[in-house]
Amino acid sequence: MRLAEIPLCVWRMRGQDFSFRGHTIRYWTAGQGEPLLLIHGFPTASWDWNYLWQPLSRQYRVIACDMLGFGDSAKPRDHHYSLLEQADLQQALLEHLNIREPVHVLAHDYGDSVAQELLARQAEGLFDMASCVFLNGGLFPETHRTLRAQKLLLGRAGWLLSRLFDRGSLDRDFSRIFGLETRPSESELDDFWSLIAANRGHHLLHRLISYVPERRVQRDRWVKAMQQSRVPMRFINGAADPISGVHMVERYRELIPNPDTVLIPGIGHYPHTEAPAKVLRLYDAFRLPLTHFRPVLATPRALPVSAPVDHPFVLSSTIQPASC
Repeated sequence: MRLAEIPLCVWRMRGQDFSFRGHTIRYWTAGQGEPLLLIHGFPTASWDWNYLWQPLSRQYRVIACDMLGFGDSAKPRDHHYSLLEQADLQQALLEHLNIREPVHVLAHDYGDSVAQELLARQAEGLFDMASCVFLNGGLFPETHRTLRAQKLLLGRAGWLLSRLFDRGSLDRDFSRIFGLETRPSESELDDFWSLIAANRGHHLLHRLISYVPERRVQRDRWVKAMQQSRVPMRFINGAADPISGVHMVERYRELIPNPDTVLIPGIGHYPHTEAPAKVLRLYDAFRLPLTHFRPVLATPRALPVSAPVDHPFVLSSTIQPASC
């Protein structure tokens, strides 16, 4: 079964905006049922989920945003980007949509770290998570294999590399983290680049890459939350990923009690675009036993509650193909 792509131009037309701490954030929502929050990776955006969007929206209320500094959301120049703030953003979006029930999470890469923070907040009584599925990502910093380009971005000349990063760099550095038979087409690379470069976002890569050291700082807290959590979790992993492939699954199995892991042979760092039908089947199989499961929420801490914001409209779960 081949899942239909949502063209980027259609995806962009169907997005909506809300304000987060004075910044405009682009988001999408579709379907009805239990809320399912999709959290994208670095350096791309929520369009990564386009193959899964329609089939998931037939079963769940799917929600996704381009995080601060990514895609079509605001990209403030001198901002200190933080995974903790991106978790705040996810909670603000749920508040904006007036979602009060437990939320299922499906995350990838950078989004895995945001999901780990939300899982830690679940343990602290600050978030209500129903389940969590991770796709390829650096769940354990000691096992994550940083690319040379990422190391350079983290260095003193990172700002210069950001300035020099272009469509050719994306083709050279980004394509190699996919499976040999599932690398993105030129058209797909054009679309990825369009989202990265929107509002000169490629000039911010040296700021966004700060998530790598931030993962190390939060590592023990996040891993403890995963080890002690009663929230059902699964790790779906493209085995051919040079950054966080088989070696990350092996580490997950060492550290996480009763690990639920699935390896997809020949697939790289982006399983949801390389093998979306397979990921959908694996996600559906994970969710099937959870119909009546309700994780225990820790005793909540008092938090300030902001006034709810009217939610203007819900994206139709059926998106017709369009030529762009």
